[in-house]
Amino acid sequence: MYRLFIVEDDDGIAGGIASQASMWGIETVCASDFQNIISEFTAASPHIVLLDISLPFYNGYHWCSQIRRLSSVPIIFISSASDSMNIVMAMNMGADDFITKPFDMSVLMAKVMALLRRTYDFSKNTELREHRGAILNLSDSSLTYNNEKISLSKNEFKILSILMEQKGRVVSREKLMDTLWETDCFVDENTLSVNINRLRRRLEGAGLSDFIKTKHGIGYIIEE
Repeated sequence: MYRLFIVEDDDGIAGGIASQASMWGIETVCASDFQNIISEFTAASPHIVLLDISLPFYNGYHWCSQIRRLSSVPIIFISSASDSMNIVMAMNMGADDFITKPFDMSVLMAKVMALLRRTYDFSKNTELREHRGAILNLSDSSLTYNNEKISLSKNEFKILSILMEQKGRVVSREKLMDTLWETDCFVDENTLSVNINRLRRRLEGAGLSDFIKTKHGIGYIIEE
């Protein structure tokens, strides 16, 4: 099921869109904390975003640029500010479409569905995982922290992905080795240790100290 993240401070409009989306089989999450849109975006891990321009605290352009630092998820602006300057600015900020208020709900949803179809291959995973402000994007194997992308090797990404997926639980060395095996390269225990240590140094260099903790004789954990 696709998930739609609605960033709209008019409860009537947001509720109407959510109701219409459910009729199209789309799950919706409506923003509620307009000072922390990125946290809510990360938690929702949406496939598409509807974003108003006029919002409390920060406008839609600000949030569009912040989302674009993390993700290539499709973004549609919905706004009554439909002059050419706003439309051009929205597109330059990374939006995929601009729909003028007031709009017909069925037309809006038809555009949403068309953009979803154009964007997604069903085999792609668009999930985001977050811990201590670090965001791992499974769709492009990127890690972002403090608006900076941290380069990861294939094995480092695999290790971090499973540890963040199992956040709060110890992951055994055997499980990590099985995960690395699936990447088509066998690793022994010493190679795993080398990869873990290299990943830790990379994280610490970005300001993420003690991100991965060792449980001696068992494995590794990212603690909640």
